[in-house]
Amino acid sequence: MTSNIKVLQVIPKLGYGGAETGCYDIAHYLPENNCKSFIVTSGGELIKFVDKKKVKIIRLPVHSKNPILILFNAIILVGIILIFNISIVHARSRAPAWSCFLATKLTNRKFVTTFHGTYNFKSKFKKFYNSIMLRSDLIIAGSNFIFSHIKENYSELLNIKKKFLVIFRGINVDYFDCTTTLENDEKKLLKDWQINKEKKIILMPGRLTSWKGQQLFIEAINLVKVELGYEAFHAVILGNDQGRDLYKKKLIRLTEQHRLTDQIKFIDHCRNMALAYKISDIVVSASIEPEAFGRVAVEAQSMEKIIIASNIGGSNETIINDETGLLFESGDAMSLSKKIIQALTMDESSTKLMGKEGRKNVIKKFNVEKMCFSTYSEYKRLLN
Repeated sequence: MTSNIKVLQVIPKLGYGGAETGCYDIAHYLPENNCKSFIVTSGGELIKFVDKKKVKIIRLPVHSKNPILILFNAIILVGIILIFNISIVHARSRAPAWSCFLATKLTNRKFVTTFHGTYNFKSKFKKFYNSIMLRSDLIIAGSNFIFSHIKENYSELLNIKKKFLVIFRGINVDYFDCTTTLENDEKKLLKDWQINKEKKIILMPGRLTSWKGQQLFIEAINLVKVELGYEAFHAVILGNDQGRDLYKKKLIRLTEQHRLTDQIKFIDHCRNMALAYKISDIVVSASIEPEAFGRVAVEAQSMEKIIIASNIGGSNETIINDETGLLFESGDAMSLSKKIIQALTMDESSTKLMGKEGRKNVIKKFNVEKMCFSTYSEYKRLLN
């Protein structure tokens, strides 16, 4: 039976986000288990890394929320399902999920969805739009936080006949391994960023958007500088504004107001995130809204770095406070500044121990192999 499984994953764009990398990882895991793997997407930077011998990529405008295009995509998906005899269709976002729902109903195929975020709603229409993620044969939540969110907000849509479970996202612990980077590469990145490694480096990765907490981070850095009385570190805000020019200008102005321009650097992109973590001493995730999973927190732990994160959402599940990382009061710049000072002044043995425990935590719970195996096992159960 397993050799006949053909899985079609549908995702708006194949970029570097958590949903996208999860899709990529499972797409390459399936052929290793004698399954056929397909991805329908509108594009994305990650496509160039897909092994085309193992995974078939089909481009469709599945990123669009236009009802006409959603219907058009559904019709094309019906053709794809029938031509390639697809067994399971796995949707990873709401707009394409509507197309997948219609296509699987017409072709009588199994439908799987992964709830990757909280998908906030302020109207009945928006809640109805979100509800497509619960109209599948198998509903996967990416964390216990998301599982609870669904039960609290969509309980009336949950069907006891349909399976609803948590499969934690996973990362590639071989890639995010502090022993695999080269010293020359580290020196080159430091030179590119124009940073002197004599001081500690505090890294805050994540796209530039207000809920990620970059403004809070800058406020906390200012408090740390005031408390310590000298420039004891460099801070790097790593992430693209994705067109949010005004927000980036606001952050730069705030940096200038606090006279932190020599201390805080804005870097748009880094192709090798493992290297970015490696040259850093402390990693911060300062989200003011709950992270569905919190990939930064897991990647940092895997790289044996001290992670400081908000005590909301997925971070509460991925970090063991004071053992594998540090949690601070969400939205509180003073609380974050105290944790940064704690990390900066931590002795070397304590720093190494926290790093080692962090990597153990990730290997045990958030390894990509575990995520892929769990998902593959659920596919088999669904068909059987």
